[in-house]
Amino acid sequence: MSDETNDSLKEFDKKLKAAGVGQEEALDEKERGGAGPAFRMATDLVAALVVGVGIGLLLDYWLGTKPWFLIGFFVLGAAAGMLNVYKVASGFGYAAGYKRQNGVAVEPDDELEK
Repeated sequence: MSDETNDSLKEFDKKLKAAGVGQEEALDEKERGGAGPAFRMATDLVAALVVGVGIGLLLDYWLGTKPWFLIGFFVLGAAAGMLNVYKVASGFGYAAGYKRQNGVAVEPDDELEK
C-alpha cells in the first residue's frame, strides 16, 4: 500500500474512534471459549459431506452408475470438510487483511508500526 492510502486509512480510523465506533479488543482464547469454533468445524464438516453425497447420488441416478459417484464424492466431501476444519483450527479463518505472526493474529497496521 502507498503511504497516501495508509495515511487516509489511519485518518479514517481516528474518525471512527472519535465517533465511538472503534474496534473492540479481541478476547483471549480462554475468555472466549471453544464452543464457537467447535460448532463451526462441525457444521463445515457435515455440510461438505452432505454436498458431496448429494452430488454423488444425483450423478449416480442420472448416469446409472450406482454407487461409484457416491463413493467418489463422499471421499471428496470428506477431504473438503477436513480441509475446512484444518483452516478453522489453525487460524486461517480470519477476515481479509489479517495475518498470523508467531501464532498471534496481527492487523496490517500493527505490522507497519514495527
